[in-house]
Amino acid sequence: MKIAPRALILLAVVIAAFFTRLGFWQFSRLGERRALNAQLASRAVAPAVPIAGLPSDTAMAHYRRVRVDGTYDYSNEILLTLRSRDGSPGVNIVTPMRRQGNDTAVLVVRGWVYAPDGMTVDLSKWRESSEASGSGFVETFPPPRVGERSSPTHSNAYRWLDRAELQKRFRYTLAPFYVVLTAGPDAAESVPPSLPPPDSDTTAPPRLSVPPMDEGPHKDYAIQWFSFAAISIIGMALLLRRK
Repeated sequence: MKIAPRALILLAVVIAAFFTRLGFWQFSRLGERRALNAQLASRAVAPAVPIAGLPSDTAMAHYRRVRVDGTYDYSNEILLTLRSRDGSPGVNIVTPMRRQGNDTAVLVVRGWVYAPDGMTVDLSKWRESSEASGSGFVETFPPPRVGERSSPTHSNAYRWLDRAELQKRFRYTLAPFYVVLTAGPDAAESVPPSLPPPDSDTTAPPRLSVPPMDEGPHKDYAIQWFSFAAISIIGMALLLRRK
């Protein structure tokens, strides 16, 4: 079946316009993502506020700097497995913190330590004072995922923090967010992350830092859609030339 040149041109223009619209939509999404990243970055460098002063909306609390004070429950701490740092395998130590006058405990990511298998570490070497205080940023629990959350061989090892799953483990209610401690006067900044703690009073694991803001794949998608628009026009021109 032959297609008239005008119909072919119209079809190519419509397709190109559709792809171009998708490209600009992806650039719009990129702008929204950058605005959100700027907002989160400003929260991460703002002065720390008491944890009780956080907004109830976890999205509004995300990345805000907070001050936490309470008692660590070392008997129930867990590990986030397979966490690399500077190319070395390790784990993040996550310890529940009980706060005075509050029945809700907050999970606190105290820091990262080296673990050759990325799963096992002697937690007794990394116990700080039971009465603790520090500052960090608020993280939100990830959305539900499909897959094995915990290790079948290590009862306290988890691949990610699933609040609903973790709530079954603890006898107290968990806050709808967790706190990641960052480097400061109370952090073991001088301890090389790839070494075990020396025979001294330094038992605080090396703290973490605010992760870099990811802009997502929106720019790549926009370039892809614009390329498809160009291909439709060029393809139409080559086809008409052959005819």
